[in-house]
Amino acid sequence: MRDIAISAARQGGRILMRKFGRTLTVLHKGEVDLVTDADRAAEEAIVSVLRGTFPRHDILAEEKDYGRCQSTYRWIIDPLDGTTNFAHGFPWFAVSIALEVEGEVRLGVVYNPFHRELFVAEKGQGAFLNDVQLRVSACGDLGEALVATGFPYDRKHSPVNNYDHFVNFQQSAQACRRAGAASLDLAYVAAGRLDGYWEMKLKPWDVAAGKLLVEEAGGGVSDFDGNPFDIYGRECLASNGLIHGRMVEVLKAGRRP
Repeated sequence: MRDIAISAARQGGRILMRKFGRTLTVLHKGEVDLVTDADRAAEEAIVSVLRGTFPRHDILAEEKDYGRCQSTYRWIIDPLDGTTNFAHGFPWFAVSIALEVEGEVRLGVVYNPFHRELFVAEKGQGAFLNDVQLRVSACGDLGEALVATGFPYDRKHSPVNNYDHFVNFQQSAQACRRAGAASLDLAYVAAGRLDGYWEMKLKPWDVAAGKLLVEEAGGGVSDFDGNPFDIYGRECLASNGLIHGRMVEVLKAGRRP
């Protein structure tokens, strides 16, 4: 399953790179939520690879409803995480594929085709970047930490928009980054390139693979209150584990009454 997932991610990545920097058909799913012909073509290729080997497995993907086979195996797919970046020619995007078995994520693949970085994690087997094992950072002080976040698609209309948390972390951490691809933010926490990450109103295809990467690299993932993380929930907090409690404090302090 690991090899097939990697093959599917690479196939999706090849399609994205063929279309990157070229004229795209861009549609709006919402005011700031985009979809392109690259998203759809990559998803079709990924699903074709997975269904070609596992025809009875369920598939949950961003761009199309594939129905239910009532399988205990479910593939969770984001064919292009970072669509807005991609549409603008900003080279920060990824393919994300996870395998959920009986409600537990057992396999995660995040592939950045532009930088040719393949992040892979299997439950109980560790996390790897291009076959080099990953370990989260050793930063124990939020004041010295580099953290990342993102903002929800309804941020222009909803008061629950992450702006307050962003300001608070700008004051509490050494620096904050907002690059625009949740799966890569999580992969970077796993790789020790970021010390922490938080975001709200995400979808399971945004976080399923990255969640496993962080955990298998020795980090922690929870909701904003420090409770167990649910890939179908609305809050994601990931860290190296050492600054997790402090990040929870900052998020609780900024929570609206």
